[in-house]
Amino acid sequence: MRDVSLARKLRAELSLPETLLWRHLRLQPDEVKIRRQHPVDKWVLDFYCAAANVAFEIDGIAHDMGDRPGRDERRDEALEALGIEVVRIAAADVLRSPEAVAEAIVRYCKR
Repeated sequence: MRDVSLARKLRAELSLPETLLWRHLRLQPDEVKIRRQHPVDKWVLDFYCAAANVAFEIDGIAHDMGDRPGRDERRDEALEALGIEVVRIAAADVLRSPEAVAEAIVRYCKR
C-alpha cells in the first residue's frame, strides 16, 4: 500500500534537519534526483533516489530509544527485501553541515 496522503502530510511537516537537507537536494545537484517523504509499501522514506534504489533516513535521538532500534532494523530488512538499500544518517550530522551531507548523498547515489 502506498500511503500518498501520509507522505504529503509529512512533506509539509519536515523536521529541521530534513528541511535543511532538502534545500540542497531539491536542486538535483549533479543531476541526481532525490525524492522526499516517498511512499514505498507501508512506509514513507525520508529521502529516496530511485536511480540508485537507495533510501536515506535521517535519524534523531528518538531512534536510539525504547523499541525504535528494533523497529528500524526490521523496517530496513523489509525494505532491503524489496531491493531498497537503506542508509541511516544522524540528524546531528545534518545540523552540523547540511551541505556536506547533501554532497555525500549525491556521491553515494552516483557510485
